Amino acid sequence: MAHFTRGFTGRPRRGGNDRLPPGQYDTGESWPTLTAELTPTIDVDEWTMAVDGLVDTPTTWDWRGIHALPPSSYFGDIHCVTTWSKFDTTFSGVSVDALLDVAGVKPEATHVFATSTTGYTTNLPLADVTGGKAWIVWDFDGKPLPPEHGGPVRLLVPHLYFWKSAKWITRLELRDHDEPGFWERNGYHDRGDPWLEQRYQGDA
Repeated sequence: MAHFTRGFTGRPRRGGNDRLPPGQYDTGESWPTLTAELTPTIDVDEWTMAVDGLVDTPTTWDWRGIHALPPSSYFGDIHCVTTWSKFDTTFSGVSVDALLDVAGVKPEATHVFATSTTGYTTNLPLADVTGGKAWIVWDFDGKPLPPEHGGPVRLLVPHLYFWKSAKWITRLELRDHDEPGFWERNGYHDRGDPWLEQRYQGDA
């Protein structure tokens, strides 16, 4: 049976919707499509997902193999640094915890470096992708995730701004240090907490 996790609850806004982080607006039914790259065509029969770096057992799953792991789903809100938020989304796939349980995280690992099939990268503290906070997802609202939104599979880290939820994910590398990814090298915040408005380098 799939495991569902309610969305994380942030600090309330004064005089506003307590689910809407500062500077955000509710996009309603729409889901804006934003990307720094051309949408790739990915054959699931050739797609793989690797977890390596500071792990006991570097592991690579193919499409069938990753679907054989215990399923997990997220129900809650998502927030983009471009100021939109979307409430009550449902994504299904597998938790990052399940992948790391198989690979075995070494004690010195502190960060994750995520890489997409396009070469897009983003960096995350290990604490932000463990403990039921992150997923590898392939379904959205009960249907296959559309390519323009990262399908067939993307990383989902819903408590951070959505550029951290790398589309077309193919690798998670465990590291003992932080290294900026694509948008972080171009001025975006290293962590990206919507409730702290961590949009750009130098924000709190």
